Amino acid sequence: MIAKRAAEICTMLDRDDDPSDWCKGQRLWTRADYEPTRTLGEGSFGAVIEARHRATGRAVAVKSLRAPSGATMASAEDADEVLREAEFLAACRGHPSLVDLHALAANIGTGEVALVMECVGPNLHNVLYDKQHRGGWPFQEADVRRIMRQLLGAAKHMHTRRIMHRDIKPGNILVRGGGGGGGIGVPISVKICDLGLAASITDRPPFERAGTSEYMAPEMLLGKPDYDAMVDMWSLGCVMAELLLGTALFKGNDDNAVLQCIFKVLGVPGKKTWPAFDSLPLAGAVTMPAVRHRNRLRHFFPEWRLSEDGFDVLKRLLSCDADKRPSATAALRSPWFTTDIDHSAASGSSSAAANNVP
Repeated sequence: MIAKRAAEICTMLDRDDDPSDWCKGQRLWTRADYEPTRTLGEGSFGAVIEARHRATGRAVAVKSLRAPSGATMASAEDADEVLREAEFLAACRGHPSLVDLHALAANIGTGEVALVMECVGPNLHNVLYDKQHRGGWPFQEADVRRIMRQLLGAAKHMHTRRIMHRDIKPGNILVRGGGGGGGIGVPISVKICDLGLAASITDRPPFERAGTSEYMAPEMLLGKPDYDAMVDMWSLGCVMAELLLGTALFKGNDDNAVLQCIFKVLGVPGKKTWPAFDSLPLAGAVTMPAVRHRNRLRHFFPEWRLSEDGFDVLKRLLSCDADKRPSATAALRSPWFTTDIDHSAASGSSSAAANNVP
């Protein structure tokens, strides 16, 4: 079964007509095809390593799940999880702001499967917070607009293919180029990665909770079982806010704390602002803020930090009511992206960021 699915995915990867694709026709690898060079990241899921393709010398990123302790065979569930992510990545191929899947590395004997992807660079979380990059120094509006244009384009591409990511956050966005440090003058190029929690919008609900609470849409936090791709639009709003602030906007140790933070910033839900709130499964269990402020989002993003057009995009993305959020297509039609584009944003210069990085 693993071999059949892997072969089908490899066929999907070879359907494009790009003759320059260096991996075309060689999509199924073994461990002997590459040499690990360093670890890029580790987590409960397993590890992502940088490796060198022995035949071509090209650098690739290889993601594999962690095998159960003492096990000699990968579980069927683990293999299915990797193959499912591979299917999503294959379906989304071709967009410059989505990480590209080159091949699968499979060991049919042990049931192990790994994803062989393009090797990009550090993730946006590290770029924003690590001292060797920005050290928590926020991005300028022109750079945020450039980044958001790419991320919204990637979301549009995924959603058109009926796939919702469900875990968009700075840690799942890779950065290529010198824009991470802000002082090299290279355009900031970003790519969404890690579709391990993605789901098909065509699947029938209920959908389970998925993602990271600080970037999780309020309807998901409140147990809505039939949410849709608008959860990704909320997450993109959270990313946009974090890039402008240099810190996450909605922080909390648990779901209730995150929801309290959301309501402190955006206001407590009412019948006019969020008519469906009371019908959500966990609405009655939320501890509301002691002081019921109205929407105070502009307080965190004054005009010197974010223009009126930019704030309009952010405000709509961070609508508690999912019905009021724009699709990625609609967001990209906003004046922030279509008019009044400053020269540095249009040309890709990072001079504005360079002038503000200590």
